[in-house]
Amino acid sequence: MITSITEQLIHNTIRIESFFEKGSGTGTGFFFEFNIGDKSVPCIITNKHVVKDKKLGDAKRGRLIFKLKNSTGNWDTGNNFTVDIDNFIRSWIMHPEEQIDLCIYPIAPLLQEISVQGKSPFFISIQESLIPTVKDEDIFAALEEIVMVGYPNGIWDSKNNLPILRRGITATSLNHNYNGRYEFLIDAACFPGSSGSPVFLLNLNGYSDKEGNSYFGSVRLKFLGVLYAGPQHTADGHIQIVDVPIIQKQVPIITIPNNLGFVIKSKKIQDFKDILQRLIE
Repeated sequence: MITSITEQLIHNTIRIESFFEKGSGTGTGFFFEFNIGDKSVPCIITNKHVVKDKKLGDAKRGRLIFKLKNSTGNWDTGNNFTVDIDNFIRSWIMHPEEQIDLCIYPIAPLLQEISVQGKSPFFISIQESLIPTVKDEDIFAALEEIVMVGYPNGIWDSKNNLPILRRGITATSLNHNYNGRYEFLIDAACFPGSSGSPVFLLNLNGYSDKEGNSYFGSVRLKFLGVLYAGPQHTADGHIQIVDVPIIQKQVPIITIPNNLGFVIKSKKIQDFKDILQRLIE
């Protein structure tokens, strides 16, 4: 069985491929388990813009690539199952607040369909207990170590169906809402394709809290939030027409990530519970 924290993290995400009328793109989804009464509701969570692009419109088709279990219930390395979904946008429930870039896909019916085909997907879900409590937030230091899991620029280990792990630090305090929104910033390389990546606070060899108390050798894991955007600066402020042999070429403004990312706090995911409750009733 997979017991180490980092091994579990690489089995928490799933690559999302969205196909629009005039283009396609990739994003990151992750598995999350809601507790609704005495029921567990498995979902995939990502950003709204992964399946509903401002320029490209709604995703007409989507593709999810699941890992599979072996006969003992563990990961069957390299054995995957691809699911193509028509009218992809209809599978997702949007966060009720327009400015919160989150959506969920309740996957219990999909898992049942896959099971009918004799397949059993392998993944590890984030549990609600990993969302920081008010008490947790009160002792977070101004600077904490973070890990982000996803598919930057669509890069992944396609043979083994594994994501890319990125490390960084918090860039704003977790004790406060950045600019009054349920967000914080991280200092990490954030590229397209990382949209929807879960961000974790991870200490494997101890940590210190904001009061200066040290916890030597202690392991700490908290699900902090979901990456959704990153500021960029331009390398050239003008578009020029440059003469080249036979054709004319436009030189566009080049945007460069400045290694900051905007993260929606994980507590906003709990806003979906009322919606799921109504669907179950």
